Amino acid sequence: MTIGQINTQDWDSEYDVVVVGSGAGAMAGAFSAASRGFKTLLVEKMPLLGGTSSYSGASCWLPATQVQERAGVTDSVDSARAYLQSLLGEAEADRREAFLASAPELVKALEHDPAVEFRWTAFPDYFAGPGRMDAGRSMMPVDLPRSEIGNLAELVRPNIESDQKGESHPDGPLTAGQALIGRLLLAFMNTGNGSVRTETEMTDLLVEDGRVTGISVETAAGPRTLKAGAGVLLGAGGFESNTRMRSENGTPGSADWTMAPRGANTGTAIRRAQAAGAAVELMDEGWWCPGVLQPSGTSAFTLGLRGGLMVSGDGRRFANESLPYDRMGRQMAFAAEERIPSWFVFDSRFGGALPAIMRPDTTSPQEHLAAGTWVQAQTLDELAERTGLPAATLSQTVERFNGFAESGVDEDFHRGEDPYDLFFTDPSHGPNPALVTLDQPPYYAARMVLSDLGTKGGLRTDRDARVLTAGGDPIPGLYAVGNSSASFSGRFYPGPGVPLGTAMVFAYRAVQSMTAG
Repeated sequence: MTIGQINTQDWDSEYDVVVVGSGAGAMAGAFSAASRGFKTLLVEKMPLLGGTSSYSGASCWLPATQVQERAGVTDSVDSARAYLQSLLGEAEADRREAFLASAPELVKALEHDPAVEFRWTAFPDYFAGPGRMDAGRSMMPVDLPRSEIGNLAELVRPNIESDQKGESHPDGPLTAGQALIGRLLLAFMNTGNGSVRTETEMTDLLVEDGRVTGISVETAAGPRTLKAGAGVLLGAGGFESNTRMRSENGTPGSADWTMAPRGANTGTAIRRAQAAGAAVELMDEGWWCPGVLQPSGTSAFTLGLRGGLMVSGDGRRFANESLPYDRMGRQMAFAAEERIPSWFVFDSRFGGALPAIMRPDTTSPQEHLAAGTWVQAQTLDELAERTGLPAATLSQTVERFNGFAESGVDEDFHRGEDPYDLFFTDPSHGPNPALVTLDQPPYYAARMVLSDLGTKGGLRTDRDARVLTAGGDPIPGLYAVGNSSASFSGRFYPGPGVPLGTAMVFAYRAVQSMTAG
């Protein structure tokens, strides 16, 4: 499908800026270029726009902006700097400072367009330390009424539940990730300088005299070339769906367990940039999360535990189950042979449903039980037999945990002592709402695997998102953001919405760089 201003008689076209991909970073970059008066083309290999961003809750970690100010939330660049330094030290200080300086500018530029509006939402930063905000630094897009976006809604990938069933958007406004992509798309098209081509896959970068001058693409009508006078911005996601690349780079988890839309995020942009001389970093990294194994062999992103406990193959707990999802995923990856799969054990006080948030949540407990991805038993000994866990150890683990629930203190892993641990809990549950006694049979165990929201290793970039060679030199005309680039947060996930927030900020900076002068 092609929309926007286009020369329909010839796909070999010239633009100022060509953006590859359609997640939040790519969309923010396309809007930034078009709003500055530059003829901009966004290409997406899938039929729908938004990628994994459209599946997301759309939290955007953007410190010290006008959105926080409107909400009466006190934040500052200095506070955010202190927080990031407490985690990252001085690693990536240049990119950190660029991000902090430009986050408020980006939000101001986006909200200057009437199509884009954010609201602050409370969601704690993920680590304790100087500058941490217990209320968080995240914002979300305001829901987008269908009357505002009109037929453009048909181009936005729906939520994960609808998408995996082959359905379109539910009735009502676009929300969360669909609202973010929808608002950015609407703003981009309203500039009058933007065009979008779906089902258009980048096959190579065009390089002349050492400068990237455009891309070649494959379309239903055959191969085409697209020139980019100012630059090419790669925002095409990571390589999470590419089994071979995961294996070559020792990336934990599985392509079957990623949250990426099926067929997307296979690493083509990264590989083509490498062929043009680009360096890569953090290729063994991802934005990790525990995932409930599905009967299909895929997984469901899991967070927000309200009860239960998780054990490895030896029947013992190994971490605070209420950790932010990336931190819990890292605990699983740390001892993968023993912890992947793990078992999430819970009782019947939640009506047989998993006491957590799952995305997608389309498989019923009965379907899980029939498939064997969950098991049910009247006693813990029987549950151990059906899961293959050591019965004595499992009983001891549950008994010890129940003692913690009664006292309100998790002596082993301190669950419930951090504001994040309590964010999803019911305050009526005992002295520590994060610790809920397991004593109401039948008991359940759900098989857990290591899932991801995408890989976070990729092309090495500088403070302006310019793609760098192994020697540290920028490749003229080539920029990368989001999961196509190596994250400046390294092996940390500082707070909710860091992937989206950083992708959008560096896309904004990339456009400023490529269109300067």
